[in-house]
Amino acid sequence: MTTIYDVAQRAGVSPATVSRVFNGTSVSQTKADAVRRAAAELNFTPNRTARTLRTQSSEVIALVIPDIENPYFTEMARGVEDVASEAGYSVVLCNSDSQTAKEATYLQIAIAEHMAGVIIAAASEATSLDGILSTGRPVVAVDRATRHDVDGVVMANRAAGIAATESLIAAGYRRIAYIGGPEDIDTAADRAAGWRSALADAGTQTDVDVLQRFATFRVDGARAAMEELLALPEPPDAVVAGNNLIGVGAIQVLTEHGLTPPRVGVSVVGSLPFTTLSPTAVTMVRLPARHMGVTAARMLLERIAGADEPARTVVLRGEVQHASARR
Repeated sequence: MTTIYDVAQRAGVSPATVSRVFNGTSVSQTKADAVRRAAAELNFTPNRTARTLRTQSSEVIALVIPDIENPYFTEMARGVEDVASEAGYSVVLCNSDSQTAKEATYLQIAIAEHMAGVIIAAASEATSLDGILSTGRPVVAVDRATRHDVDGVVMANRAAGIAATESLIAAGYRRIAYIGGPEDIDTAADRAAGWRSALADAGTQTDVDVLQRFATFRVDGARAAMEELLALPEPPDAVVAGNNLIGVGAIQVLTEHGLTPPRVGVSVVGSLPFTTLSPTAVTMVRLPARHMGVTAARMLLERIAGADEPARTVVLRGEVQHASARR
């Protein structure tokens, strides 16, 4: 069945523009003509959802995240809620557990409940937004890019990986490992690329493949990876943790082996949500998660209000907090 998403692609406009044309909302004559011509070519008849998108959308936003237990995402959710609440919208928090099937169910609920829009941190590169976009509802991607042409707010992940690694190099460490989340998640891959780049520029290390681990973004995955690294014939003297919970897991294992920083250096992309170490014992590249949520919510509200410019991506940079402890 032809959807307004198909019409939008044919006409070269956004699904929201197609919805406005069939709802009788004012758009430029050129765009209106292009939409009607595309609809005729595709034998498209506006369905009830398309005709009533503006009048029947609830003042509710869906926020779909992969791990509600990760403080990074709850901090981001707070930013979304602050902006949405001020604008008169409520936020429904949906935890996908990084499962595309569960994520798809939440997106279908957003459609069925006529939610005004969706902010989503994609579960994987296989995440599909076709269904929600076909209704004309706006979507903003956060933290991770998607294969869809939608607004996005992401971190400068490669730069964060470089900064985390350079801090360890500057402190005198020379055999620096990397532990990241799943390799197919762009945040993990990009931070690993930054780590590799910093090591190459420093010329201090050649066996990077031996010292690279892709696990999960959770404590247990980091613990297993850190144990593997310590079991190497020549273990690392420092480690870059690809996110906050990976940092926690790595530090737990190092502590159990009597290798607390600065004996083994640790640099974390993100903030440590809980640890017995002093906050100054490790380097942290603090990521502005709350600001990411604020920015995404504002972008979504602009789309709900009818903004029709091309999709935009905002890139936020981390702030380096250097460890005070040195070997």
